[in-house]
Amino acid sequence: MTKTTADYPARYYVSYDTTAAQPTIVTGWYDTHDMTLANVPDASQMIVVTEKQWNDPTFHCALKKGVKNGKIVDYTAPAYVPPLTDQAQSALADARTYVQNNFIYLGETPTQDWIDYQKALIAIVNGTDTKSKALPTEPTA
Repeated sequence: MTKTTADYPARYYVSYDTTAAQPTIVTGWYDTHDMTLANVPDASQMIVVTEKQWNDPTFHCALKKGVKNGKIVDYTAPAYVPPLTDQAQSALADARTYVQNNFIYLGETPTQDWIDYQKALIAIVNGTDTKSKALPTEPTA
């Protein structure tokens, strides 16, 4: 079925992920009277925006807008925190480089702290450690 402006009782809308925990980020701004509607979400899945809001540059298409309880609100997305296994993989690569440069290349044996640290990271990476919620503390020397 082809969508028409009759499918949109208002003219201006904001879309968001209706399944996401709120507040959640605005994902689209739509002037349904001035565009092809084939890929526009259904009106029931969006929030109506007034003409005044649409014409306000501090509101329309502004960064840091989100949706909470059916209202458009100021919103800053939480910082992305990579999964612990990804953090451990990165820390392991760094630890191996450190051990290589500060022990192996000098013909020395790594300290037990560095060996234990790498083993703890490996356990997180390969999934044998399923209880840790944070990376182990990197040795100081």
